[in-house]
Amino acid sequence: MIKIAILGDIGSGKTYVSNKFGYPVFNADEEVANIYKKNKACFSRLQKKFPKFINTYPIDKNELKNLILKNPSNIKKISKIVHPLVRLEMKKFLKRNVRKKMVILDIPLYVENKLNQKKDILIYVDANKKEIEKRLKKRKGYNKKILESLKKIQMPKHQKKKKANYIIKNTFNPSKLNKNIKNIKNNILI
Repeated sequence: MIKIAILGDIGSGKTYVSNKFGYPVFNADEEVANIYKKNKACFSRLQKKFPKFINTYPIDKNELKNLILKNPSNIKKISKIVHPLVRLEMKKFLKRNVRKKMVILDIPLYVENKLNQKKDILIYVDANKKEIEKRLKKRKGYNKKILESLKKIQMPKHQKKKKANYIIKNTFNPSKLNKNIKNIKNNILI
């Protein structure tokens, strides 16, 4: 099985690129949302750690936002509880798809969390910063302070680009982007 990890800034188009490969995708952001909705053990641990902020099950994202806004370093504390659960779900996903030719891993902190292995193929989605910001502002729940806090726990863009086997330039033109994805996919499958 070929494991492809899609890297890039928040809002660069990683999920779009991941879904265009046509192979099973593990989306860490969706998995986190699922954990917040359905995992009572996670809720209990977060509530115990942050009793003044976490009171609602399923976990209310506004409570998490307030927690992060109060102290941006709380992201790391939340991550210590949530990331092991995401990693467990990723292992289950890989086991379910072991016979597939390729799987796509849409995990924003793939490299930072040392999930990458030597044989993995890393693809960096590079997009214009101003275009990303314009698109992020349209997202529901957009909060600049939280985005800045999340970016601080990510490896700098230039370092991720160095680690990447491929770089896809996303100009947010679907036909160009799809062509680039197809070319990279064909190159990997040779």
